[in-house]
Amino acid sequence: MIGDALETVKQNLIYVVVGSLFAGLAAGQVVGPVTRSLLKQAVLPALLVMIYPMMINLDVREIFQIRNHLRAIVLGLVVNFVIAPAVAVGLAQLFFAGNPYYAVGLYLIALIPTSGMTAAWTGLAGGDLENALVAIAVNLVVAVFVLPPYLSVLVGDAVGFDPAALYRQLATVVVIPMVAGNLTRRWLLHRYDAAGFKRLKPKLGGVSSVGVMVIVFIAMTMQSGSILAAPVASALVIVPLVAFYALILATGAAIGRTLLEDTQSVALVYATSMRSLSVALAIAAAPGFPPAEAVLPIALAYLIQPTLGAVYMHYRRDIVGQDRDLVEAVRSWAATR
Repeated sequence: MIGDALETVKQNLIYVVVGSLFAGLAAGQVVGPVTRSLLKQAVLPALLVMIYPMMINLDVREIFQIRNHLRAIVLGLVVNFVIAPAVAVGLAQLFFAGNPYYAVGLYLIALIPTSGMTAAWTGLAGGDLENALVAIAVNLVVAVFVLPPYLSVLVGDAVGFDPAALYRQLATVVVIPMVAGNLTRRWLLHRYDAAGFKRLKPKLGGVSSVGVMVIVFIAMTMQSGSILAAPVASALVIVPLVAFYALILATGAAIGRTLLEDTQSVALVYATSMRSLSVALAIAAAPGFPPAEAVLPIALAYLIQPTLGAVYMHYRRDIVGQDRDLVEAVRSWAATR
């Protein structure tokens, strides 16, 4: 019963995030200081609920398969850590010049690429699944190392950036859960075997989705006043997000089509257009740096990212279907000759 409920939450994450966002904005208008204090204390447990199950599903050992997919992985790293940050900086200067806090949210989205959905969408679109799994592991490890120096350059003193605080947050919400998740994964595989673990994975994803719901609710409750003070400006945050995702998807598709085989091209598109929003949200919501306003762009990105993945998947299926129809037509024509 509980397992079914968790899977339902995961499958309807877009609606869950939207509901949590609006519920938090409404609650923020009525809650008192005591409730706010309790919500602040609930942030760290909620972060662990969100990140730890996700790390159990992540197989870090996939990183050792990089030699089999070197060209695609290198191209993905170039897009994710050279092109994507440049695009984010340009959009931040254009749209967030007066609000560096929202810019930080966009930078976190840009600098923490890939997610569990990278593999899922790649498989659904007929791409190279092993390539996608390797990309997830490699990109997350690289992101841990490049995030602090990147943000120190991009953010500077605009929002009181503290590198030491960011390193502590990365250790708390990424490195420690990653190590614990890897150990738990090994224990579960030993306890239940591969088939049993596969049955557990959707439930783990559901637990993580509950954590996302709680974090979005808390963040929106805490920032309700500032967001609703300028509702139009807050709503328009979604515009640069759409532009960012569209540009990165188009870039990944163009590079993949030019330099990679077809199935690897699909994996590249999803390894660059899907971002690790749960990790970005965990960093943005953790006490200290960055300011909590950075959560809003990340919460809104949950609405864009699955839609983008679905649109490209259907585009891929349509293209492949048209190609198959063309082949069958040619074969039928040749058979009559």
